[in-house]
Amino acid sequence: MTGTITRPGGTAQLGTRTVSRVGYGAMALERFEYDPEAAVALLRRAAELGIDHIDTADFYGRSVSNDLIRRAFGSDEAVTVVTKVGAVRVEGGTFPLALEQRPEQLREQVHANLRSLGRDRLDVVNLRRPEVGPGITVPDDELVDLDDQLAELVALRDEGTIGAIGLSAVRHATVQRALPAGIVCVQNAFSVLSREFEDALALCLAEGVAWVPYFPLGSGFPQLPSVTEDPVVQSVASELGVTPAQVGLAWLIGHAPNILLIPGTGSIPHLEENAAAGGVSLTAEQRERLDAIAA
Repeated sequence: MTGTITRPGGTAQLGTRTVSRVGYGAMALERFEYDPEAAVALLRRAAELGIDHIDTADFYGRSVSNDLIRRAFGSDEAVTVVTKVGAVRVEGGTFPLALEQRPEQLREQVHANLRSLGRDRLDVVNLRRPEVGPGITVPDDELVDLDDQLAELVALRDEGTIGAIGLSAVRHATVQRALPAGIVCVQNAFSVLSREFEDALALCLAEGVAWVPYFPLGSGFPQLPSVTEDPVVQSVASELGVTPAQVGLAWLIGHAPNILLIPGTGSIPHLEENAAAGGVSLTAEQRERLDAIAA
């Protein structure tokens, strides 16, 4: 990758790193466990498009996604790789993940990510807390103490093992409490239709913390409806001659300057469509209509 590549959506800060505002979420790479060449081609196409922010986790497909990222990029420092800790992959049962939240378990997971990514240092590590859905949640009295978790991650940062710390699936109060630890990003479910965490986004914007929404286009979970099926989104897409997905992503880019996108896909044409969303301009009237959906 070179500095002459135009990065989709422009750039924003992720801690000390300057990254493309349209990144890539690597969960979709799980499907390529037995076709690594296709995954490497997809990731390298992302780099050609100027995408230099990859979001992953060792628990994506029993290290599959991390291994494919290693094959595509090695230890290339031009690619900012963000990973997650707080859960591990398990086989069998109704859900493929199990929580491992104790400080010593977080340290073990950091080193598991280092091994599967083939890196000596992780750019950013997000602590995935089971506070808010979708996904695994637990009652408050079963949560591991946040201060103990952050102390372990700060120690890893001080050691040089990780570059920065983020949070995932957390409430506004948790973000506030974690600010003294120097967090650089927060990941919560968020879209033009699902805006429960506007208060946390506003706090992050005020504090210079990146907001990295997962499920930016909704999901199969009932509380996160599909953005592309919304009639207002579809109407705006028709007016602009773009896809509903591009409208949903463009709305996020324009909603706040600290928002970074990590849409995932296993398709190169869809990857190119997501990158092109960074160049979609909404009129003030269109944005007002989209803003009004959640209201």
